[in-house]
Amino acid sequence: MSGTYLGMPAFPEAAREAVRNTTLRGNLRHATHTIRDKRARAVAELDDWAELREAGKRIKDHTLRHLDRYLMQVEEAVTAAGGTVHWAADADEANEIVARLVEETGESEVVKVKSMATQEIGLNEALEARGIHAYETDLAELIVQLGKDRPSHILVPAIHRNRGEIRDIFRSEMSEWGRPAPEGLTDTPAELAEAARLHLREKFLRAKVGISGANFMVAETGTLVVVESEGNGRMCLTLPETLISVVGIEKIVPTWRDLEVFLQTLPRSSTAERMNPYTSMWTGIRDGEAGEGDGPRAFHLVLLDNGRTDTLADEVGRQALRCIRCSACLNVCPVYERAGGHAYGSVYPGPIGAILSPQLRGTGSEIDASLPYASSLCGACYEVCPVAIDIPEVLVHLRERVVQGGPAVREGNRVVLKPAKGHAAERAAMRAARWAFTRPGALRTGQRLASRSRRLHPRTLPGPGRAWSGTRDLPPVPPEPFRDWWQRTHGGRDEAK
Repeated sequence: MSGTYLGMPAFPEAAREAVRNTTLRGNLRHATHTIRDKRARAVAELDDWAELREAGKRIKDHTLRHLDRYLMQVEEAVTAAGGTVHWAADADEANEIVARLVEETGESEVVKVKSMATQEIGLNEALEARGIHAYETDLAELIVQLGKDRPSHILVPAIHRNRGEIRDIFRSEMSEWGRPAPEGLTDTPAELAEAARLHLREKFLRAKVGISGANFMVAETGTLVVVESEGNGRMCLTLPETLISVVGIEKIVPTWRDLEVFLQTLPRSSTAERMNPYTSMWTGIRDGEAGEGDGPRAFHLVLLDNGRTDTLADEVGRQALRCIRCSACLNVCPVYERAGGHAYGSVYPGPIGAILSPQLRGTGSEIDASLPYASSLCGACYEVCPVAIDIPEVLVHLRERVVQGGPAVREGNRVVLKPAKGHAAERAAMRAARWAFTRPGALRTGQRLASRSRRLHPRTLPGPGRAWSGTRDLPPVPPEPFRDWWQRTHGGRDEAK
């Protein structure tokens, strides 16, 4: 990925600051509870939800196992339909490709469909550095952009803002980006939506270049799919003459029949709708002479790796690549509800971000090493995931990676573990436990000493251990070790024989 947000501290420090913001917590609590309750009702309508969930999991796992074959199939199909495929190994390469393609059109403005992949690589900032202005057209993304803010939710990027804050942003910032907000704008949702519609309409009609991501790519035809609720995406996909789509290599589904599964599970898991109001699909470029038909005259697909191949190599962690970005896990997570999305230091917040970001970026930074610990391991995220990603399993797996030695890196022909930063006390404790458990005499002596000194034991841990025991009492040590109790009451006999 392009890196963490500049200056972001590790998750515990960022979360500690966030939970003091009562307005933020109120906004998050109201929004997440509303969304998850609606989702639960929408899912309950389907008797075969469990079967759809399992089907989605299997389709994704099959595709990931044969990703090389399906990627080549996508390239062949897109090329045959008149598009051009570009391969980007990382964020810098993807940004360079997109910037060059825009510059070749002679344009200095682009309109964008909401896209996690372009946020991941920092595309807007890269284009701005080249003198190209990128305008977000999704309502929530527009709010974030106008407010010089950062997204805090996968589905609802401005979830941390309330209506009054949005009204103030529109009043003060819209005129700097284009059409100003209407006089006397209130915080009524209909008025806010109309102000955004008027502001964006002039950009849609003027733009010659559109940039998008994609929710899915259908390998058998090279068709890309975007699902949305507002219609802004369809404007970006059909009006500009040039369309550039930046898509992660894991977004492939093999066939149209496979796509049908996800068009049932994604809307219900994200917006709690039976079907998205707008499901846009395009294959290559438009047919006919200039001025005839909808869609772009030139289409470019940028296939983005940016850490995905490394993630694919991890047998446990690769299940994160099943993610269809529905955000259901965020809406049930007690940690996200209280800390908000900004504390995760990534465009992927919440439980999925806690396992995806450290794999795409590695665990070398302080914040990425802390993300696998940003969870209570309650399992609610796994229960709602429409593709059955076992997020708690991956969290524990990544914690082990952080403690044991950080990410695996290639040095010549060898794969080695980089030394882990921090967690020295935890590693020392594990080494001491291993030494004691392999020496019965030492273990017996230690147990007896612990029992006889039990009255002196503190109820909380000192030093760094306070972070764990600050909200938990240490379990009391029994008056005598089990071995001594067994010897005293049973004479050491094995009564099972």
